[in-house]
Amino acid sequence: MKSLFEKTSTDEIIKRIENLTSQTERKWGKMDVSQMLAHCSVAMDLALGNTFPPRVLIGKIFGRIFRPMYSNERPFSKNSPTDKRFIFKDKRDFDFEKKQLIEKLHQFQHGGEGNCTNHPHPFFGKITTKEWGIGMYKHLDHHLRQFGV
Repeated sequence: MKSLFEKTSTDEIIKRIENLTSQTERKWGKMDVSQMLAHCSVAMDLALGNTFPPRVLIGKIFGRIFRPMYSNERPFSKNSPTDKRFIFKDKRDFDFEKKQLIEKLHQFQHGGEGNCTNHPHPFFGKITTKEWGIGMYKHLDHHLRQFGV
């Protein structure tokens, strides 16, 4: 499985992000392309340890059961539920969001597993650095497929 700790996987994701434009249309979901970039950037903040949201109750109950989905071979399904704290409904600056996400990807990849958070995921709970690398790759892949890149 691909991981953002692998340079080739991170480079692939960045290349796909660079293929987005402010006019790129979604294939499913509600976010526009700028909101999606902001959403992905906030998710990267989790993995980098830049933010520490508390566990959600539903995650405390079911997170352990669904945790394997985060790092297995199967892509995330369309219209998967999203934590409301990571949904942006306001207008976002496309160029800013794109640049910020790419910077965070470089930071994550260059920092390696030793720079990854050890804080629990808000839904899945305690996950390993290996799971963070795979799960973040899958999350970005999911949203880039959402926008056809």
